[in-house]
Amino acid sequence: VLLQQGFPASVTPMSLPVLLDDIILTHSLFQPTDRFLQHPAPCWEEGEVLPRKQAVLTVLLHFLETFKGILQEDESAGKVIKDLYLLIMKDASLYHELEDEILKLHQLVETVELKVTEETQPPNKQVKPLFRHFRRIDSCLQTRVAFRGSDEIFCRVYMPDHSYVTIRSRLSASVQDILSSVTEKLQYSEEQSTREEALILVAVASSGEKAMLQPSEECVFTTLGINSHLFACTKETFESLVPLPEEIQVSPGDTEIHRVESEDIANHLTAFHWELFRCIHELEFVDYVFHGERGRRETANLELMLQRCSEVQHWVATEILLCETLGKRAHLLKKFVKIAAICKQNQDMLSFYAVVIGLNNAAVSRLRLTWEKLPGKFKNLFRKFENLTDPCRNHKTYREVLTKMKPPIIPFVPLILKDLTFLHEGSKTLLDGLVNIEKLHSIAEKVRTIRKYRSRPLCLEMESSPSQLQTKAYVRQFQVIDNQNLLFELSYKLEPSSQ
Repeated sequence: VLLQQGFPASVTPMSLPVLLDDIILTHSLFQPTDRFLQHPAPCWEEGEVLPRKQAVLTVLLHFLETFKGILQEDESAGKVIKDLYLLIMKDASLYHELEDEILKLHQLVETVELKVTEETQPPNKQVKPLFRHFRRIDSCLQTRVAFRGSDEIFCRVYMPDHSYVTIRSRLSASVQDILSSVTEKLQYSEEQSTREEALILVAVASSGEKAMLQPSEECVFTTLGINSHLFACTKETFESLVPLPEEIQVSPGDTEIHRVESEDIANHLTAFHWELFRCIHELEFVDYVFHGERGRRETANLELMLQRCSEVQHWVATEILLCETLGKRAHLLKKFVKIAAICKQNQDMLSFYAVVIGLNNAAVSRLRLTWEKLPGKFKNLFRKFENLTDPCRNHKTYREVLTKMKPPIIPFVPLILKDLTFLHEGSKTLLDGLVNIEKLHSIAEKVRTIRKYRSRPLCLEMESSPSQLQTKAYVRQFQVIDNQNLLFELSYKLEPSSQ
């Protein structure tokens, strides 16, 4: 309707109606992007009505502003936009009133680098080591950039004997594509790969849990658990798969956390998590929750953020449970409470939540002797933190604190996904064949809060001394134990009885 009739006189391209933003943010729930983009072209071609053409430009500009950064991954949508762009540019000289909008359109199309065919991909694209699979100091110190499905990555795929091959693959590659790369590396012949020796791909967690991946599954790299690994094996050797040995070696002496100030660790946590949060395109939140209706979309950066949240929780438990001396362990407990406090002060609620959850890990909370040595001031502070993270009444206390904060804010991302899931499951997308506008508006409102959190830059003053770089490297590549059974074993060795 907006395209056919044009915008009312009270609405200009500079003051877009919320409804338009709602539709652009959520249209993929009820219509594929390439089909959605086919509506403006006929409206541009029909007649000489200026308001209608202005409406087409307004919709297209807002769409490009919203989708820039991820549009080049959608080949069919890119082609539709490019065709529409050429159609508009052909008529550009006829509509001087739209000169500013058309110029902006030209600039945006240049910016998003629309991908129409495979041949247009930029040459010599940098290949990235996948998060956690390589512990290279030089790469972990670099500013994080967003992952896209077309990015090529290096990743290890293990064999049943724990040998491995390093493959080069697209991040969005299917399981079948990954297995083809592994087969090529192993120099399997076509005859072998079509017989019973054909390989399957399995995700093996540190706990020993195994999940066989289907050949058609895509984007599996970023869905792995913290210490999970990909294994290629035959069906006959599936049952014999065992996880890799724990990467952490328990050795005497203090780890890095004992040597670094709480403020430095907290600030580096906030800085890194801000980078990760900024890498997540706002539409990844929608795609993560609603992909079941429309087929999987790319949510790599969001999945890496969730993985990092889990990693921080296990880092807290790991560091405490690897500390064998009671006095030092109590001091470490105090340090983590201080880190949580500084993260909260930094408005990094993701780190704050993760540290508090880590301290509440059952293997840590049962250490009665350790907790008894925590000074009363810090016990009281931790109780306040527990109240703040209490899920009671739909996280009421946390939400009240969050509303009083001003950007920049790093929210507790899992709660945003919980809210979106509630919106999704609480009402239907289509009612009697019509789109449920109220549902779309509620989803879009949640996405707009993410925009608000990131509307101002993060400014943390940190030195670039060698010691600070060492702390930065430590914070960005934690080594953690995520096997809860092993954490309990360590806990009972430290304090055999919880009497």
